[in-house]
Amino acid sequence: SQVELRDKIKEMFNIYREIMPDVAHAYDELPTEVYKDGVLSGKIKRLMALTAALVHGCRACLLYQTDLALDQGANIEEIFEACDVAISLGGTMAAGETTRVVQVLHEKGLVGE
Repeated sequence: SQVELRDKIKEMFNIYREIMPDVAHAYDELPTEVYKDGVLSGKIKRLMALTAALVHGCRACLLYQTDLALDQGANIEEIFEACDVAISLGGTMAAGETTRVVQVLHEKGLVGE
C-alpha cells in the first residue's frame, strides 16, 4: 500500500525530527514559504513538485506531493497531466513511478474500481 508506505515514511521522519529538531525546523520553513500562493498558486507549485518527484524517482516526494496537490484542490485530471509532463521529460522511469500515483489515487477511491 502506497498510503501505508507514506505513513511509515512520516513515522520514520518524525523520529529524525525528535533527534534533530533544529534541522527539522529549518527544513520546514522553506516549503512553508515556497508553496504558499504567489504569482503561481500553491496547487500549481505542488503539481510542479509532483512532476519533479516523478522525473527524479523520489518515492516519498511523489507520495507526499500527490496528497498535498489534492489538499490544495488539484483534481485527478490535473494530477494526471502533471504525470504526463513527467513522462515526457523522464521517459519510462517516470512512467513507472507514475503507477505509484495511480495506486495512491486508487487506494483513496479516486480512480479505478
